[in-house]
Amino acid sequence: MQTLLQFLNELKENNNKEWFNENRKAYDASKEQMLFFTEIMIQELRKMDSEIPALSAKDCLFRIFRDVRFSNDKSPYKTNMGSFIAPGGRKSDLAGYYVHFEPGASFIGGGVWCPAADVLRAIRMEIYEHPDGFKEVLYDGDFKEYFTEIMGEKLKTAPKGFDKEFEDIDLLRYKSYAFGYSLTDEQVLSADLVELAVSVFRQLSHMNRFLNDAIEKRR
Repeated sequence: MQTLLQFLNELKENNNKEWFNENRKAYDASKEQMLFFTEIMIQELRKMDSEIPALSAKDCLFRIFRDVRFSNDKSPYKTNMGSFIAPGGRKSDLAGYYVHFEPGASFIGGGVWCPAADVLRAIRMEIYEHPDGFKEVLYDGDFKEYFTEIMGEKLKTAPKGFDKEFEDIDLLRYKSYAFGYSLTDEQVLSADLVELAVSVFRQLSHMNRFLNDAIEKRR
């Protein structure tokens, strides 16, 4: 992943169209490296998660171009590359697996990030009705080895329509049910990267199964 990290490092210092166009070959090489890694992850995930279909890596990879219409930061390019592997690829509303490479800020993880209201309610309902099933995965020792917390923002109070006296109300206040495991640049460049990612995703697969069962049950 040396080519990828080096390109992203240089892009961070030269985030403009002129430089990007002059370094298009370096971008193309980095993108191919990301697609290759994504393809490997798809194949490995299909061995452990029966819900992952024979996806195209291109359908999982996010564009490097930023949407700057509503942002004060008009930098045209992201300084990371990411892929979301789930049924339907990067546009899926189901729980899946995410790979994020960024110098000094890489991570692997997944789940569901800022889902639509109906998806979020479905997950909350499943936790409300089956809290022990959720906690069994969330607090499992092997799972916690990689994922120590649920990522993202939380409501300050109980979500609308749920009993405020519910014993595990705190678990319903999340706006996302996403998880991440940070990677150092050394880990990204290591020959053991694929093996590590597989180990992390194997634990995440148990959580994704709970989340997707909740979503599918209430469609």
